[in-house]
Formats: sequence, structure tokens, C-alpha cells
Amino acid sequence: MRKLRIGVIDLVANGPAHALWARLMNANLASIMPQVIGVWCEEAGHSVSYVCYTGFEDLNAALPAETDIVFIGAFSETAQLAYALSALYRQRGTVTVLGGPHARCYPEDSVQYFDYVLGFTDQSIIDDVLRECAPHRPIGLSIAAPRQPLQLPGVRARWRFIKETLDKAPAIKIVPMLASLGCPYTCSFCIDSTVDYQPLDTNQLRDDLRFLLTKFRQPHVAWHDPNFGVRFDETLGAIEDAVPPGRIDFIAESSLSLLSEDRLPRLKRNGFKAVLPGIESWYSLGNKTKSGRVVGMDKVRQVADHVNMVLSYIPYMQTNFVLGLDTDEGPEPFELTKRFVDLAPGAFPGYSLLSAFGRAAPLNLDLKRAGRVLPFPHHFLNNNLAMNVKPKNYEWGPFYDQVIDLTRHSFSWRSVARRFKATRATIPRWMNVVRAVSSEGNGRIQYHSAVRKLLDTDATVHRYFDGETDVLPSFYADRMRHDLGPFMELLPEGGARHDPNAYLRAEAAAPKPADGLTPVQARRARARAAAAATAAALHPAAPAPIPQS
Repeated sequence: MRKLRIGVIDLVANGPAHALWARLMNANLASIMPQVIGVWCEEAGHSVSYVCYTGFEDLNAALPAETDIVFIGAFSETAQLAYALSALYRQRGTVTVLGGPHARCYPEDSVQYFDYVLGFTDQSIIDDVLRECAPHRPIGLSIAAPRQPLQLPGVRARWRFIKETLDKAPAIKIVPMLASLGCPYTCSFCIDSTVDYQPLDTNQLRDDLRFLLTKFRQPHVAWHDPNFGVRFDETLGAIEDAVPPGRIDFIAESSLSLLSEDRLPRLKRNGFKAVLPGIESWYSLGNKTKSGRVVGMDKVRQVADHVNMVLSYIPYMQTNFVLGLDTDEGPEPFELTKRFVDLAPGAFPGYSLLSAFGRAAPLNLDLKRAGRVLPFPHHFLNNNLAMNVKPKNYEWGPFYDQVIDLTRHSFSWRSVARRFKATRATIPRWMNVVRAVSSEGNGRIQYHSAVRKLLDTDATVHRYFDGETDVLPSFYADRMRHDLGPFMELLPEGGARHDPNAYLRAEAAAPKPADGLTPVQARRARARAAAAATAAALHPAAPAPIPQS
């Protein structure tokens, strides 16, 4: 195989960024898989240029030039930028590949703009793509391995790419790591709900942590696991073997059910400085919060007590909520969340609007069947700029009134001051303040308020939200044009639109699992069967070339 010139682009932002919080943190939001692909390409003997776009670079100047093939990693909010970049590279004669969450969620849309679209990706998938390295147009190839890789290149192997990205971080520099893939929970709105949990090799984890101690005086590590610490003793034991107490600061997403009081002293001793548990709802998902069947105000009190207990050991906590779930009705869910904010003042509340990301979750099929999924461009699908699911129990105006009221309460000067006072450590204190006065607090209040006003004053907005038209209101079209700048002109025809029901139609033809399975087992079996069928069709006899479309 000839030596290829390969570009790898990780899109953290979908356009120029300006917020203070973005300046501090965007470089720390780099994804792991683009770095992994860079390692695999170099191991195959190719030359790799890597760029992580954080929104503060001149993207035109930063793009890898003279490439034979380019890999672009994208979340859905960066999809339109990814489509434009693919068009630019195709004009230059470059083969283009899309990976990341957007490729998994919207393969039917993405194959219109890329030569290859990758779902679950292992090294054999990458080797096959590089071996063929051929254009597939007008419709690209959608390729997926049967499951997540059993192992991934660690920090030592990815260090060149990690360092290039962290050099852009002005102050705090956070290294991304993984101890596991998949998730044991089955939240119906989550992309990992059909992905079996699997731990990664703890020997590599030990080696990577020891390696980091040679690079930083006090490293900061963010675990990108969907739910860290499922195998608590095994994972913490590996950390304790490799790291003297307090030498590395850790951040992890972990459910409250895993953060029991007997485990917290051990987490504190081993440098865990921030945790991000999902509370999601006051009426469901009690297994994640260890609240069982307790709901409503009783759950608020129980969870607030648990959160305050965790904060007595770990100085920073972000509690995550989903607004607009079908279990919610009337003002009560929002009032309960306001009570929680008051009862647990040290926790930073993270709010997401219920969104359906294509193939991401089983719930999306039910929403599509009910005609509740709106065709908002991917550019706005970041859980905040647009809610592409019509709420079951709310009209749009009253729903946004509640969202705005809750956000104002959570980031009022009173709440900011109480959060500051309740947070013990200096850096977490000021991080909370910056987030509140930047894009996540005041910025969202202003944005949601603008949308709320348009629902009353602009008939095109209300008709779009009600699903009466698929013509995008100028408020959103103008914002997308502004964000993309010159790349808007490169967006292929139709690239700003997508079919929100493509997953529903494709599911009808997907292999069906055997009877006798639980709903959770059936969802996971269907996901594995679909991926296996795709892999078998596209890789009949590796290392044979990928068949032409």
C-alpha cells in the first residue's frame, strides 16, 4: 500500500467562538477517536496532519493541505461545517471520511456528502478504508464494526495529538482518557443505551497515568467514559497502583448510584476534583440517582442530600437535567428543580432540552412515529440552541416560559453568590462564576428569551415549531450563515436540510432480534445485528478491498 498524506480534523466548534468559557475550555473538549485514528494511520506507515478546531483558529489557514484522504470527527452541531469541509476537500481531489457521533446518528444523511461514513470503528475498518482510499459518489459507503473496539491506543500513543491540542488551552489543560466503553444504564434518550458496557485494559491505564506524571507537575485528567467507575474497585485500584495520592486531578461523569458515601473518601484521596452525575428527571430514572421509586419533592430532598454529601468530599459537581421529557407536565418539574438548586447550592446545574439525534436512541423511533421530530438543521442540535422534539405535555410558549424562569433562577446573582459560598476550592468557585456569566448562564437566558419572543411575534417560527412547515425561519438561517461564514458558500445543495425520519424508514428494513428478549436486550441485539450485517456486507473477506457502491 502506498504511503498516504492523511488529514485528521476534530471539530469541537461549529464556527468562530467568542465566549469566555469557550476560550478557557474548548481545547479541553477534544475527542479521543480522531487522535486514535491518527495513531492507527501512523502505525500503518502514513503521514498524518492533525487539527483540533476550537473556534479560535483561522480554520482556512489551519486545514491540512495536500492530503490524499481526510478524516473529520463531528458532533451533530458541527455537521454543516463538516459537510462544507468535505466539499472543499473533494474539490481538491481528496477522499473524505466522517466519523464521530454525527456519523453514528445520521449515516443516511452523511453518505450524501462523504465518501465513507463510519459507525463503530476499529483498526481493521481504518486499514480497509486506507487500502482502498477511493471516492464513492454521489452516495458514500456507510461502514460499521460489529461492536466497539476491545482496546484503543492510550495517552502515551496519542501524546503528539494531545499535546498539539493542549498547547491551545490558555490556562487549564485537561487530558482525555477512557477506562471503559458503553454504559450499563438504558436511558431511552441516550446514545449509549444500546451499547454494552466493557472495561478497557487496566495495565494500559496504569502506564498512561505514569506517563502523564512525566509530562505535568500536576496533571488534570477527564474520563470520557459514559459512566465512570462501574467497576469501581478495579478501576480505583489501577489508579492507586500508578499514582501517588493527590498527584493527578480527575474529572469523571458518574451516576449518583455509584457515588456512595463509603466510596467518597477513596475518590477524594485519589484526587477526584469534579463529578458530573445525571439526575435527568424527578419522575423517572431512579436507578441512576439511587432513589428507586421515590419521585417528586421526596426525590428532590433525597438527591439534594446525596449531592451535598458528595460535595463534602469532591469540590465540584455538575448535575445534569433533561427538560421536556414526556414524564413532565405543568410547572411542577421546573419548580422542583428550582427547589433542588436552593437545597444543593454548591452544584452547578446543567440543563439540556430534549432532543432526538437520529439513530442515537431507541426513544427516537417512538418520537418519529408520533410525528414529533422537527427538521431543525444539525447546526442547532446541541441540546440548547433548538429543541427538535415537540413536547408531549406543553405548548411551546409556556414551555419556554418555564425554561427561562428556571434558568434565571439558577443563574441569578443570589444563586451565583450561594454557589460561590458553598464551593470550597478556589478554582471551582471561579469556574462556576465564569460559566454563569458566560454562554451557559446569561447567554442561554438571552437566547431562550429571543426564541420566546419570536414565538409570539413571528408566525414563521411558530409554524415551524408546530411542524406546519419545514421552511427554516430566518432567525435560524441567519445565525447558521453567520456562524459558518465563508464555509456557508461551500455547503453542498441540500446540506443545510435533512430528513428527520430517515432512521424510522431504515429501521423497518433492519434485522429483527429473536423473541423472548427483554426490551433492553432487544434494543441492544437489534443494534448489534444491524452493525454486524453492515460489516459482513462491506467486509466479506478482509483484507479484500471495500466493494464499490
